[in-house]
Amino acid sequence: MSATLSLVPWDGTPHPSEPATGRPRLPLALKLAYTAFMAVLVPTYGWYYGPTNFLYFCDIALILTLVGLWTESALLVSMCAVGILAPQVIWVADFVAGLFGRPLTGMTDYMFKSENSAFLRGLSLFHGWLPFLLVYLVWHLGYDRRAWAAWSGLAVMVLAVCFFAMPAPRPDPGLTPVNINYVWGMSDTAAQTWMPAPAWFGLLVVGIPLLLCGPTHLLLRAVMPAALKP
Repeated sequence: MSATLSLVPWDGTPHPSEPATGRPRLPLALKLAYTAFMAVLVPTYGWYYGPTNFLYFCDIALILTLVGLWTESALLVSMCAVGILAPQVIWVADFVAGLFGRPLTGMTDYMFKSENSAFLRGLSLFHGWLPFLLVYLVWHLGYDRRAWAAWSGLAVMVLAVCFFAMPAPRPDPGLTPVNINYVWGMSDTAAQTWMPAPAWFGLLVVGIPLLLCGPTHLLLRAVMPAALKP
């Protein structure tokens, strides 16, 4: 007599990519390729920008995605997806507009500064492909509905560190990370003047979880398979 362990998704529907054998669901080649990229990016960013660069949400997502790939954690990849899909779409739109000399937000201005090496700017192109990778990972591992709350809590803590402890914008920041996660406005050279600085910070604390990540959470819940209950 044999017993079969049945893994049931949270919503009761079969997961499209769950293997019956329990083997890894993600290709080893993908894990190795991503790890190789990170083995180049992390020390390079650390050398040129310093450790505070890894407070940017996109860089946090890079690291969590690396762990999520190897552990095949639906929660980690779901957190990254709900946290950065919308901002990365904005990044790509601003970058494309910047190619035509009409940036939308200024968040990709650094990609057009000659003092930043072509190698560094090339590494930063991960903003363009990481969203697609996360969609692929969430499709294969399922969307963990705890991701929105987990990312929102992490985001608020990181925003507080960036606002209260990290450098504000300055006219010539160079490669030193300033205004991390735009806690002082959309420019690295000057703080926004539309409203008092605490009001802008409060807007981010509320707006990022609700207005930026909230719709992404609802979309992922609607179109992605549900993650298997741990």
